[in-house]
Amino acid sequence: MTLRLTVAYEAWRAHLATVRAEAPSLVPVVKGNGYGLGRSLLADTASTFAAAIAVGTVHELHDVGADRFDEVLVLTPALQLPAGLPASTVPTVGNQAHVDALVAAGWRGPVNVKIASAMHRYGVEPGDFAAFVDLVHRAGLEPRRALFHPPLVTAQHTADDVVAAIEAWLTHLDPALTVSTSHLDPAVFTRLAAARPDRRFELRLGTTLWHGDKSMLHLDADVLDTHPVAAGTPAGYRCDPVPTDGTLVMVGAGSAHGVAPLADGRSPFHFARRRLGLHEAPHMHTSMAFVPAGEPCPAVGDRVDVQRPLITTAVDEVVWA
Repeated sequence: MTLRLTVAYEAWRAHLATVRAEAPSLVPVVKGNGYGLGRSLLADTASTFAAAIAVGTVHELHDVGADRFDEVLVLTPALQLPAGLPASTVPTVGNQAHVDALVAAGWRGPVNVKIASAMHRYGVEPGDFAAFVDLVHRAGLEPRRALFHPPLVTAQHTADDVVAAIEAWLTHLDPALTVSTSHLDPAVFTRLAAARPDRRFELRLGTTLWHGDKSMLHLDADVLDTHPVAAGTPAGYRCDPVPTDGTLVMVGAGSAHGVAPLADGRSPFHFARRRLGLHEAPHMHTSMAFVPAGEPCPAVGDRVDVQRPLITTAVDEVVWA
């Protein structure tokens, strides 16, 4: 049973080099499941070219080798903090409760201040920013960055909208603060920074850096067993009848890997350039697919392609090709 991610190594390294060249003020994001590749692996890679990285939470600090970096930005505020945060840690605050938690934990170092965006998630509003920074200073903390997290660029919320929002924020920010943003194309970010040489900007990149156009990444799983069945045969957890004569196919990937039907209910599995239908939803380490008689059917030991976002997928094996 293996859910395997195969990475075309040379293409992947070339992609990283291209992004680094396009965004010299780059902070690699190493959070969550490490974009399917694992946080430790991404941190090892980032340590070869970056002085700072960003993680998702304080609980992700332990496996990125924080002492290798000048700074490790923690992007999500915390209300409880573990003891012994690495000296390179730079927590994030966006309201007084976040500040109080750092003070209670004995933190007396740099922090990043989350500023509001059209996301309406975390962040201080422009009219409250000066007072909040004063609160941070009085708590014995050192504001280092203004963290901006815009929505994804779409037809409804364009890159120009993101740039305009950042420009509007600059009037409220101390020029000594670095403006750190995500979700901008490196070329757009470079134009923004070039237009304001009086400010320090940095670009946090995760998916764009580690995945690119995904052509160099391939996710697949092995077939563990097959069972020819007649129409009406009960099968699966709920013994639902199969619709026609065909073959039940056991795929070695399931909900424990984060594998699930697509948003529209379709199967995430493909074989011989055809989508394999699911007999039931994936469960734990196995998914039960069904192939009607007469259609191409995988055999035990074959591998089927898996269509799932890597940021929510726990692979068993990463293979560098």
